[in-house]
Amino acid sequence: MKNFDMGGKTVLITGASRGIGKAAAYAFAQAGANVALLARSVDEIATIAGDIGEKALAIPCDVSRFAEVAAAVAATVDTFGGLDVFIGNAGMVDPIGHLSETDPDAWGRLIDINLKGVYYGIRAAMPGMIAQGHGTILTVSSGAAHGPVEGWSAYCSSKAGAYMLTRAADNEARQQGVRIMGLSPGTVATQMQREIKASGINPVSKLDWSDHIPPEWPAQALVWMCSPDADAYLGTDVSLRDQDIRDRVGLT
Repeated sequence: MKNFDMGGKTVLITGASRGIGKAAAYAFAQAGANVALLARSVDEIATIAGDIGEKALAIPCDVSRFAEVAAAVAATVDTFGGLDVFIGNAGMVDPIGHLSETDPDAWGRLIDINLKGVYYGIRAAMPGMIAQGHGTILTVSSGAAHGPVEGWSAYCSSKAGAYMLTRAADNEARQQGVRIMGLSPGTVATQMQREIKASGINPVSKLDWSDHIPPEWPAQALVWMCSPDADAYLGTDVSLRDQDIRDRVGLT
């Protein structure tokens, strides 16, 4: 993997207790950044922050509550003196099931996290970035944002909404110095894929574990997306299925 310098920068990551978020915390810290780790899993983010050291801050946070997200952004700024990068990574895939049979409350809960949680993060981080004249906002997107998948009505709808939210944010804030884009990583070897596998619904659940890329790959891609080399992708999704992108990131 290539080395990208994030020294002196501060990065806030939601869903940082496992999977892509956890890997991103280590990747940004290795690149020299301060990292604020947000998740509901208090013990897990505390352990990761302790492992990283003084450049890490663990903040318990439910991204479906705007007040908690805004407070986390404020705590990050207070601790490290600013915020340069916001990564909206927190997400869930349940409920998996056919639309006619899904539980409405569970369906709505996913929207609260996957879509409203992204909005809350952008809403909390963007004003400060506009005021300082620079910043990067990255959302973790999906191929599900661009096409329907059997059993994933909630997930696909949330990711499609978050993709349009990413585009809308870029449309409004690019001229004010804020860089905004999404990462579509493909299938990643995380707990989410275990849940998908257990459902037995749609072709994705039939994939072998070896078919999924390691979470360190999208983590490194997120670091690369903070560099000017990714500016051509502002306002859209970067696909980690694209070999040219993998080459730019330094993945093999």
